[in-house]
Amino acid sequence: MAGLLFVAFAFFAVAQAGLVRNGGQSAADAAALAAAQDDRAQFYDGFLDAVSEGGDGWRDWLEGIGPLDGDGCGEASRFAARNRSDLLDCEQITRHGDPGYTVRVRTRFDTGDTFLPGADHRKATATATAVLRPRCSSDEEGDDADEIGITCEDEEFTVGPDDQDTDVRPSDLFAVVLVD
Repeated sequence: MAGLLFVAFAFFAVAQAGLVRNGGQSAADAAALAAAQDDRAQFYDGFLDAVSEGGDGWRDWLEGIGPLDGDGCGEASRFAARNRSDLLDCEQITRHGDPGYTVRVRTRFDTGDTFLPGADHRKATATATAVLRPRCSSDEEGDDADEIGITCEDEEFTVGPDDQDTDVRPSDLFAVVLVD
């Protein structure tokens, strides 16, 4: 009987550790995605602004190239906190030409008291990387000074200088995906 109790408590301790680890990974994933989504919003706004200004500058924004001045790491920190974790590190990266973030978080919650030596009050540390992938291309021959045509994964949009209320959404232009 004592052996069964020991196995049951050991199983419970392992399950607690797994829950803490999964919670930490979820917090890291959410933080990395939030940081990349902040950049996506900036690329979207930059694209619309460049279209309204005229010229060819919108192409860089559509390809995910442009000067960013947002707070992706601030967003990562906020999302880590929403998941009861602390942001330990946040770094802007480029992975296969796609801009993104790698974040590392530590949970504020822990395994609690256990009867296993060394397993008490253990917190988890987790890392995640999310990138922004452009989804659209433009047919150069179809462009004119007043409006541009873009194709985003087989869906076509026309955007003009006065189309600030366009049907195209940030998620139409860019995918935000976890890569690690």
